[in-house]
Amino acid sequence: MNREFPAVLVHIVFKVRSLVMYQILLTVVMVGAVSFFPETAEAAVMEPSMQKLTWHYYKVYNTCENAENFIRHQVEIFYRNDKSIAPKLLRLLYSDCFVSGCDASVLLEGPNSERMAPQNRGLGGFVIIDKIKLVLEQRCPGVVSCADILNLATRDAVHLAGAPSYPVFTGRRDGLTSDKQTVDLPSPSISWDQAMAYFNSRGLSVLDMATLLGSHSMGRTHCSHVVDRLYNYNKTGKPSPTMNKYFLSEMAKQCPPRTKKGQTDPLVYLNPDSGSNHSFTNSFYSRILSNKSVLEVDQQLLYNDDTKQISEEFAASFEDLRKSFALSMSKMGAINVLTKTEGEIRRDCRRRN
Repeated sequence: MNREFPAVLVHIVFKVRSLVMYQILLTVVMVGAVSFFPETAEAAVMEPSMQKLTWHYYKVYNTCENAENFIRHQVEIFYRNDKSIAPKLLRLLYSDCFVSGCDASVLLEGPNSERMAPQNRGLGGFVIIDKIKLVLEQRCPGVVSCADILNLATRDAVHLAGAPSYPVFTGRRDGLTSDKQTVDLPSPSISWDQAMAYFNSRGLSVLDMATLLGSHSMGRTHCSHVVDRLYNYNKTGKPSPTMNKYFLSEMAKQCPPRTKKGQTDPLVYLNPDSGSNHSFTNSFYSRILSNKSVLEVDQQLLYNDDTKQISEEFAASFEDLRKSFALSMSKMGAINVLTKTEGEIRRDCRRRN
């Protein structure tokens, strides 16, 4: 078989105008590169940080050959009992990678650690990471990093929820610090321009942003992230003028105005179509097109030509979404990774060695 096949695809990719088709073909290139060069991630299409990682690192270096199988097995056990682990792990991975990079710093405990930042209120998924780490330490002590566990477990959980089983390159090491002052995760009420600037600062594109926001096709959020859209949009004292009126009425029943100190902050589903099933689905994009998004940052995808086109394509084709999601998740998982002698391999994900 021709080993230069991926390079041919790269040539084709740059002739494709559609943003979505570009991402899909690039995903094919990435998977093709893995098939032809399984030892490393040195294909030309890889992101710079991804080039530091290795496909099946623990098998290639004979340090824990079945690490990925052990992780997948534990995820399957947890998922059978609690489907919410998929959105919980997705949020946990996002909260890790978008702050100091994918170094598992969000897992560290401490009064001033990242997990104590206001933006990380309600963060979950720690228990499953701890359980996986315990299993791996029994079988391959001191070998598999918490950062790799978080990336692999997230991939396996969202796959069970309906997302693609995308390639996860491994070989990450764990960070040594965790500081809540470094957590700059933005409000879900930011504008399109602010969201785009934030994703760009992490080396991600407009297509990556539109794709990764699709993670909101499952999971829940607090009413405090929604009430501005319902009662005081842009400090006007009125609801969002573009929000579907029926949906506005339904959301107002679940999220009353916040008028009292100490008032409860109920949870609502980010995608009512998915609800308690926590399914990864393209109905999220159909809701954007119908002005039925729960979060303002999601609804903003409709008000830019590029992201509106992407939303239309994803609403029409679940497979296009799945393929784009595969590459965008791989790119996110490679943000500012630590490798080789950087950081450490924690024995306990909650504490430094």
